[in-house]
Amino acid sequence: MTSPSDPAASLAVHRFEGSQPGPRLVVLGAVHGNETCGTRAIERWLAELAAGRVRIERGALTLVPVANPKAYGRRQREGDRNLNRRLRPTAHPVEFEDHVANVLCPLLGEHDVLLDLHSFHTPGEPFVMVGPEDNTGPLEPFAHASAERALAGHLGVGRMVEGWLDTYARGVIERQRRAGLTGQAGDETDVAYGVGTTEYMRSVGGYGVTLECGQHDEPHAPEVAWHAIGQALGWLGLADLAVTPPQDLLRMKLVDVTDRWHDGDHLVRDWRSFDAVQAGEPIGHRAGGQAVTAPSDGWVVFPNPAARVSHEWFYFAQRA
Repeated sequence: MTSPSDPAASLAVHRFEGSQPGPRLVVLGAVHGNETCGTRAIERWLAELAAGRVRIERGALTLVPVANPKAYGRRQREGDRNLNRRLRPTAHPVEFEDHVANVLCPLLGEHDVLLDLHSFHTPGEPFVMVGPEDNTGPLEPFAHASAERALAGHLGVGRMVEGWLDTYARGVIERQRRAGLTGQAGDETDVAYGVGTTEYMRSVGGYGVTLECGQHDEPHAPEVAWHAIGQALGWLGLADLAVTPPQDLLRMKLVDVTDRWHDGDHLVRDWRSFDAVQAGEPIGHRAGGQAVTAPSDGWVVFPNPAARVSHEWFYFAQRA
């Protein structure tokens, strides 16, 4: 995979085919270039597979250690833009991530299951994100919720978060309103901008989960990713690996997203993902001094004190 903007970049894809039928699993690392826990874990599994200590007996496994080589080479979240937003093929690629998408989207379409390995920038416990319940609605129709949640339960983390795309869509409505007030609009005012790897995977008939393995520099995060890959291989039956019993996950549902409107907007403290808050408790303050409070009892998720204006500042979750 090459790009006019970075002709030396390539997307390394490692495939392993079993001799017996079974599901086809793809595992991604470094969709965001500064989230390297998945890369380190995939490298370990590649060594295990190369040495013959683990064999793919059924189905197929595809490992992509670095899904965004430009961002990874720069040790930053994005190359030209966020690869995990507005993920779709395009006939006229412009940004580096457009070229990646033209390789990555067909690759996802060849598989049944996706495990996408990420990390986050503030301290917090690992968690897994899943999609909607089975539905035939217009936003994210889906038919594999049971299998997706079963996979999530075997990955070794204690929290499961749902409700991403419909919450993002509600945020888009607010961005559209504010764009009308300010005369500015952009990708973030389009619901399709919320489509990332797992959303695309569901749109082509598969299912997938995003595993947030811990803070970017947390030494244990690569171990979380490593364990999850092994659990997925064993649970799907691709390799003869022991599978631990499913965990009783604390289920949370994202219900709201708050954007940063001004450079002067600030959080009231250094929030961690899943810090609990009570209804009415201040989470941040707008530049003019107005408090932004919790709409109910729940949790702060994905707090980003350095969020760009008109981008997600923090999410809010309730018990599902």
